[in-house]
Amino acid sequence: MLRIPTNRAPVHPGEVLREEFLEPMKLSQVELAKLLDIPFQRVNMIVNEKRAVTPDTALRLSRLFDTTVDFWMNLQVARDVYEAANAPEARSIRKIEKFQLAAG
Repeated sequence: MLRIPTNRAPVHPGEVLREEFLEPMKLSQVELAKLLDIPFQRVNMIVNEKRAVTPDTALRLSRLFDTTVDFWMNLQVARDVYEAANAPEARSIRKIEKFQLAAG
C-alpha cells in the first residue's frame, strides 16, 4: 500500500531524478533527453517539477537506470494524491459519507 504523508508534500519525481540520478552521474538534461529519445522540454519540465512523470516516461527511466516502473509511478501517484487531497476542491470530498451495506 502506498503511504502518503499528511504533513508535507511527497517528493516530486523530478527532484529524485535530479538529485539521485542526474547530479551524481554528471548527466545533463540534454544528454538524458537523447538517451531516453524524448524531447528536452519534457525532461526539463520534469526536472524542474513542472510536469508529471507519465507511464511512458517511467518506462524509459526504468529501462535506462535499471529501476522499476513502479518506482517512478509510485513517486508520481503519491504527489498527485497529496495535491488532490489538499486542493480547495477536496472539501467536497470530505463531506462524502461512507457507504454502509444493509445487513441482510
